[in-house]
Amino acid sequence: MNRKYSLGQLGDYEIKQLRIFKTIVECGGFSAAEAQLNISRPTISIHIANLESRLNLTLCKRGRGGFSLTEEGKVIYQQTQHLLEALEGFRNTINNLSSFPSGRLRLALSDTFSTDDRCQLSTILYQYHQEAPDVELVISVDHMVDMERRVLNDELDIAIIPYHRELEGLDYIHLFTDRCFLYCGRQNSLFKLREEELTDERINQVPVAHGGVKPHEEAYSQIVDLNLTAIAYHYEARIALLRSGVYAAFLPAAYAEPWVNSGEIRVIAPDRRFYTLGAAAISKKSAEPNRARSLFLKTVHQIHSGAGLPAPY
Repeated sequence: MNRKYSLGQLGDYEIKQLRIFKTIVECGGFSAAEAQLNISRPTISIHIANLESRLNLTLCKRGRGGFSLTEEGKVIYQQTQHLLEALEGFRNTINNLSSFPSGRLRLALSDTFSTDDRCQLSTILYQYHQEAPDVELVISVDHMVDMERRVLNDELDIAIIPYHRELEGLDYIHLFTDRCFLYCGRQNSLFKLREEELTDERINQVPVAHGGVKPHEEAYSQIVDLNLTAIAYHYEARIALLRSGVYAAFLPAAYAEPWVNSGEIRVIAPDRRFYTLGAAAISKKSAEPNRARSLFLKTVHQIHSGAGLPAPY
C-alpha cells in the first residue's frame, strides 16, 4: 500500500471499526468474534476491509491458514487499546464532574455469588439504582485471578471474589466467610465408607479436583498430600466431576448443601478435612476518582454489617 498516505481525522465510524478489530484480535479470529459482536462474519469482514482501506494498511491475515496479525496490525492493535482507554478515561472524567453518578460501572463476580444470599447482591443493586439510576452496569462472571488482574489494569471497577490473598494494589471489603469441606459423589469408592474407615491413606489415594489457584496456607495444608489430578475453578464444574464418581473435591458447605441433601454427594471426614475461605469486594487502591465506583463501594459497606472485618486467615 502507498506509504505516502496521510490519515485524516477519525470519526465515530472509524472508532466503531477499531472496536470491532480489537474484539476480533482478542477473540482470536472472525468466527469466534461473531458471538461476541453479535454480527455476522460477512459484516465483520466488510468492517475490517473498510478499516484497512481507511488506514491504508493490511491489519491481518485470514484464510485457511487461520487468523494472524501483520506487523502493522500488531501496532494498530496496541494503539487501539491506548485510544479506547483514553476515550473511556475522558468519559469517566466528564461523568465525575456531574453532580450525580453516571457513565458505566464494570462489575465482575465469581460463580455462585450472584445468587448467594450472603452476598446480598440483589439488595446492593437495588439500593445502588435508587441513588444512581443513570449508571450503566456491565456485569460478568470470571476467574478470581483474572478479576484481580483486570481490576489492577483498570479493566474492571469492582470485583466480588473468593480470595486466598490480599494483593498490595487492591482494597478489600470482607463480606463473609465460607467453610470448605471435602466431598465425593455417590459412585466414589469413599462414599459408603464409615467415618472410622476414612483414613488419610485412603483419602489421599482418590483423584481430587482443585481450583488451580495458589491457595492460602490453611487451604494448602489440606490439599498438599492429595492426589490432585484435575483442575476446575468453577464450583459447577467440580459438581460434575464429583457426580462422575471418579473425583473428590473441596466445596463451600453452603454451595454443597442441596447436593448433600439430595444424596448425590457426601462430606468426607469433616472433623479434619476443611478450610476457611473469605469473600470480598475488591477495587484498585490508586484508581482515578470515580463517583459511580465510590457510591457502589459505599453501598456495599452500608449493606454488609460485617464490612471491614479482616479475613479469617
